Amino acid sequence: MRSLALILQKLGCTRQYKSKLSLRSLALILQKLGCTQQHKSKLACTTDAPYLTSPRPKRTRTMEEQTTTKKQFEETLKECADLFERKLHDYGASWRILRATSLTDQLLIKAKRIRSLEIKRTAMVNEGIRPEFIALVNYGIVGLIQLDKGFADEVDLTPEEALALYRQYANEALQLMLKKNHDYDEAWRMMRVSSYTDLILTKLQRIKEMEDLEGDTLVSEGIDANYMDIINYAVFGAIKLKEQEVL
Repeated sequence: MRSLALILQKLGCTRQYKSKLSLRSLALILQKLGCTQQHKSKLACTTDAPYLTSPRPKRTRTMEEQTTTKKQFEETLKECADLFERKLHDYGASWRILRATSLTDQLLIKAKRIRSLEIKRTAMVNEGIRPEFIALVNYGIVGLIQLDKGFADEVDLTPEEALALYRQYANEALQLMLKKNHDYDEAWRMMRVSSYTDLILTKLQRIKEMEDLEGDTLVSEGIDANYMDIINYAVFGAIKLKEQEVL
């Protein structure tokens, strides 16, 4: 009886009678307070009573946020694909001659220029930063194609075949982004564009190291995984710069 009274006292309840408090009345009181009766003669309060534990706040992304990211990503990839298709018309798949190391260096040049413009805040050549992110996307996808097919001494793909391969890897990049964005909960939106640049340069340095090791790595995810990350970072950079233009 005393222990039950103490429980009620801790819960902020008032004890009307010191000497008499029937089990039945206690049971009704405890039942109202969210407690459970374990035995006829014993009553125990459950730890999950609503007044004992405050609800844990949940941070969830709305469907609108998910849809916006997917839409922006797809629009940017389409912009990249349109440019890639126009260049295929003019040059064909001339990039088939490039070895993987040459593509890595080309990506490095583009990323270095972005970082240089971010630091200097002025350009002598009238080409902005956003077109360089678009170029990184396209060279990244070309890199994935070259890793898969190897380089060629002559152009061995028609524009149609090259575009089909491009779209295949672009879709893989989209699917990877959706999975990661689900897990990281729109964290990319909190990052600065300059951070994407630095992360791309970091990925390229890793690729260079792996190429020099000729694949003899211990814990690396592989060159293809790094290319995928570069593509997605570049798309994010292009999205954020376009948003800044609108503002």
